[in-house]
Amino acid sequence: MKTMQIYAFDMNCVGHINHGLWAHPRDRSVGYTDLDYWTEFAKTAERGKLDGIFLADIVGVYDVYKGSPAPVIETAAQVPVNDPLMPISAMAYVTKHLGFGVTVNTTFEPPFLLARRMSTLDHLTKGRIGWNIVTGYLDSAARSMGFDKLPEHDARYDAAEEYLEIVYKLWEGSWDDDAVLRHKASGIYADPSKVRTVSHDGKYYRMQGIHLCEPSPQRTPLLFQAGASARGQDFAARHAECVFIASSNPRAARSTADALRAKAEAIGRGADALKILNLVSVVVGRTEKEARDKLEDYRRHASVEASLAHYSASIGIDLSKYGLDEVISQSSTNANQSALASITKQAAKPVTPRDIIDQMVPGSGMKPMVGSPEQIADHLQTWIAEGGIDGFNLARTVAPESLRDLVDLVVPVLQERGVFKADYAEGPLRQKLFGGGNGRLPAAHPAAGYRR
Repeated sequence: MKTMQIYAFDMNCVGHINHGLWAHPRDRSVGYTDLDYWTEFAKTAERGKLDGIFLADIVGVYDVYKGSPAPVIETAAQVPVNDPLMPISAMAYVTKHLGFGVTVNTTFEPPFLLARRMSTLDHLTKGRIGWNIVTGYLDSAARSMGFDKLPEHDARYDAAEEYLEIVYKLWEGSWDDDAVLRHKASGIYADPSKVRTVSHDGKYYRMQGIHLCEPSPQRTPLLFQAGASARGQDFAARHAECVFIASSNPRAARSTADALRAKAEAIGRGADALKILNLVSVVVGRTEKEARDKLEDYRRHASVEASLAHYSASIGIDLSKYGLDEVISQSSTNANQSALASITKQAAKPVTPRDIIDQMVPGSGMKPMVGSPEQIADHLQTWIAEGGIDGFNLARTVAPESLRDLVDLVVPVLQERGVFKADYAEGPLRQKLFGGGNGRLPAAHPAAGYRR
């Protein structure tokens, strides 16, 4: 029987996906600036045998809605937001097996520095770090970094391809496996003949230098990717190991999963090279009635204004300029193409702002799973079977209540049914998820071509 993967999906901020719930009396997300908040979060996730914590990030603000960042500042919709890498060392210190996926934007982060930061984290976590590769979609981020606007969507992916070539060369090819000697008697720490300079002179990047870190347990971190556009899927099939999707139902998930696996197989990586995770939100109670009462309690604190501001930035359209019942007809922007396509080109019927608002339960456009532990387990198993996916990214509602509810109520049911692990496998993160090997990328991955 297939065992599912589950990640706790979060962000180093107050309000993440389900907006407004930070104001709930039991929510503790305003403590996000305190390391104790993050270490307790990590310990809870590991107690539940979750595969990892997946930290999202943005480096801009959602200022499309009403032409201003004021709505998101007022409602704490992913602003203020702190650096996602900073809490990881502390979370790794209080856990032994929990993995960490962290978002870093290729458009604004030099590849040489990113390579060092990830290798450092791979060392400090003993091989439990993953990188979620994103190219960005916010013009506000571009302006903050000194540009007028983001490059065009597909050009961002073209640049990311070159970016990955550089970091692969640094991670996989700069140091030989036996370059580090640590010979105290001779005073020789590493053999210079086994450390090579990486040179790159391309369309988007130029660099020359050795990787500053000695080989880490995984060398290349576990690679996550979340692009769902046609170009994004091609990129994921070539580079990703775990792909994060946000399908609204199992049938849509199956279509995306099948397309991704077919692309991976066509380029020689194999259909089983990808683990596909769908975004979900869960409200669970000891009974169905308790869960539904809890949802109604949450809804009283949800912020439609924050949700519309977030959604407007995602699709690149200011929804405040539309009447509630006016059809959203613009089908192309430079923002999140898959999010926009879901309400235009791919929508079963015309979509209006009222339709979007009606789906915002609680505080986002994602309809939560609601029910008893057994009912939630049934839903998750249905998604695995019918959606062809491997697991889930679990978005928080009221924190840390939603994670504790999953760990204490749902995980035991999944374990009893044999569809979720009873304990962790040994080894680095990649080895835990895919089995076999030593935590290094397989030979079929393009990064392997840069090894000595």
